[in-house]
Amino acid sequence: MNNEKPLLIEVVSDVVCPWCFIGQRRLARAIDLVRAEVPDFRHEIRWRPFFLNPDTPPAGEPYLPFLVQKFGSRAQVEGIWQRIREIGVPLGIDYRFEKIEVRANTLAAHRLIHWAQQHGDAAGLVEELFKAQFEQGENVGDPEVLARVAAACGHDRASVLAYLGSGEDAATVRQMERESRSWGVSSVPTFVFARQSGIQGAEEPRVLADGIRQAWAAMAG
Repeated sequence: MNNEKPLLIEVVSDVVCPWCFIGQRRLARAIDLVRAEVPDFRHEIRWRPFFLNPDTPPAGEPYLPFLVQKFGSRAQVEGIWQRIREIGVPLGIDYRFEKIEVRANTLAAHRLIHWAQQHGDAAGLVEELFKAQFEQGENVGDPEVLARVAAACGHDRASVLAYLGSGEDAATVRQMERESRSWGVSSVPTFVFARQSGIQGAEEPRVLADGIRQAWAAMAG
């Protein structure tokens, strides 16, 4: 099999979704599985925005009180956190939910990812945003935090701050999010392969690998 074009993998996600961090790590492992079996496999990953909590105020709001109200009790929240922590361990994720103080509005983060993708691969930036949110407990809605993360990934801090302060691409990002929902995406992460097939949920690497292989084979005709 020798496809001329790489397989487009679009990942619909939100940087404040803990399952999206898991999905990102599992996707990387799935791609390794496919490469081991399909030597000529090539792919391109593009990140698409999703607003997990579209009603989040622009400045954010307290994190834990929101979760307690959503899930009914602190005990319920702690149980969910523990389950996610256990799943994250073998993937190398060190969830520190207790550090998170702000339920962030993620429009600026999605704009930053969109901006980065205009300049190349945004995988490293997405990884560091997940780490900032879930391992360091930072407010990923804060432009200063976003600029610092972007600078650590090789982007110019001043340029990032200027971009985030401009409001540029806000309408584009919102339209992309609406478009993803129009495809039937209702939860994240969702992985879309060549706009022809997809998998919803942070499935195990072997499940994602099966979907990738099938999409790659379909491209060959």
